[in-house]
Amino acid sequence: MSKSICIIPARGGSKRIPRKNIRDFLGKPIIAYSIETALKSKLFNEVMVSTDDEEIRSIALDYGAKVPFLRSRKNSSDFASTTDVLKEVITQYAHNGEFFEYACCIYPPAPFLTDERLNEAIGYLEKGNCDVAMSVVAFGFPIQRSLRKDNENKLSYLFPSERLRRSQDLEKMYHDAGQFYFFRINAFLNRESIISDNTAAIILSELEVQDIDTLEDWSLAELKMSLRYS
Repeated sequence: MSKSICIIPARGGSKRIPRKNIRDFLGKPIIAYSIETALKSKLFNEVMVSTDDEEIRSIALDYGAKVPFLRSRKNSSDFASTTDVLKEVITQYAHNGEFFEYACCIYPPAPFLTDERLNEAIGYLEKGNCDVAMSVVAFGFPIQRSLRKDNENKLSYLFPSERLRRSQDLEKMYHDAGQFYFFRINAFLNRESIISDNTAAIILSELEVQDIDTLEDWSLAELKMSLRYS
């Protein structure tokens, strides 16, 4: 049976929302939702948190994740990418004699993620249809109608050839939902990014997604979660 690891990257130095990864979200640290969903899915031989922070490590352990080592100083800086962190974790496990076929990166502030979506994603991988399956959501407004502003505060169409087309005739576009990437490890290790040219979309609805980059986002996410389960 194929082995899978869940990696939750959670450094301590978040800037826009201090201590974001363990901030209380409707009664428990927000990282707890990602850990609990990963464990509930029963897809993983290992659910681990990659962190440089002892408090995050303690909370992760309390909710059932493993933290077998702390993240290196190099990959704890503002300039380290998610790819850098994932490769460090995979390499460290391999050094300790543990190898996996699949890995899933789940971000800590992903309280809307469900185990059903994770199962959907690994289904694509197991069928051999892709190297990566990632969560995406449709843009709420057609990007073909985007406007740019110049230095004199004047607006112009970014795609002028599309300005007269009906909205319903425009191609639907998607963006990264910022929840998870499920991928084949061997394919990932041979490139510089998580996303490849062989990536499947796990399409989420607006009710399943909320960017949480500001305190206003945080309040909106709590409201959306409260409405979801009311």
